[in-house]
Amino acid sequence: MRCDLCRNDAVTFVRYNGTHLCGEHFMRYVDKRVKKEIRKQIHVYNGDKLAVAVSGGKDSMVALKMIASVFGPRNGVEVHAITIDEGIEGYRPPSVDIVRRYCEENDIFFHLRSFKELDVTMDEIAPISGSSSPCTYCGVFRRRLMNDEARKIGAKYLATGHNLDDMAQSIMMNFVRGDVERLARLGPHEKIQPGLIPRFLPLRTIPEKETLLYALVSGMEFWDGECPYWQEALRNQYRDIVDDLEDRSPGSKFSILSSYDTLRPMLYRELPPSNLKLCECGEPTVGNRCKSCELLAEAQSRIRQKS
Repeated sequence: MRCDLCRNDAVTFVRYNGTHLCGEHFMRYVDKRVKKEIRKQIHVYNGDKLAVAVSGGKDSMVALKMIASVFGPRNGVEVHAITIDEGIEGYRPPSVDIVRRYCEENDIFFHLRSFKELDVTMDEIAPISGSSSPCTYCGVFRRRLMNDEARKIGAKYLATGHNLDDMAQSIMMNFVRGDVERLARLGPHEKIQPGLIPRFLPLRTIPEKETLLYALVSGMEFWDGECPYWQEALRNQYRDIVDDLEDRSPGSKFSILSSYDTLRPMLYRELPPSNLKLCECGEPTVGNRCKSCELLAEAQSRIRQKS
């Protein structure tokens, strides 16, 4: 098939809008939408710092590349990459090398944090996680370290590589569970909370298949390893549901996100941010102790019992 815009060979057919695109026009198509999202979500000025959570996978690497192309030294904005080592042997070390190498080659500040700072690793936690998914612990601890590092950097915003598929799955999960409060807290964050670095999501309108194709067409290096604990995540059920909807009705993922965006102002009015305190670890929390400290104490106790 030929590209609808230049008649060169197409690399993809975009089902939800019926267009064939070559590599160059596909990248322009993605670039335009991501830059639009960045302009919509954040306001950055000379001297500001941006942090990007980067695992080394396709999504976070594309997000880092996009943000570094929009901002950087030429307009007085510092871009910092934050990578978290969860302690998964054979899975995380190769991706850390990829992120570090990319940052060195593109004059991006690189920061590495580790679960070992919390005296645990995911390889220790996974066998003792019980009825909870290992992903529950991993997600909470990663968010703690990312927020802590972004705060130390003095970042104005923290970007994550969540794509359209991630957003549609999260929205569906919270609707089905009736967790409206968590639904209201989904990024991008518009209200700044003391101690919390607001998140923005430059890839939130880009389907996962498109971030993968963008990474391949651009020739960038990324880690495509599979986490050994991914199959235990509850999210997998919702991934299948959303993918089936998209297969039957192309554009369903966009519709889910669009519906959520319509509801967001009402959610903000009905569920304003809670007044936060500081946990003993320094992280903001609604109660006296943050979720990270609760799970950390639980995990360390189980690890000690096992040993």
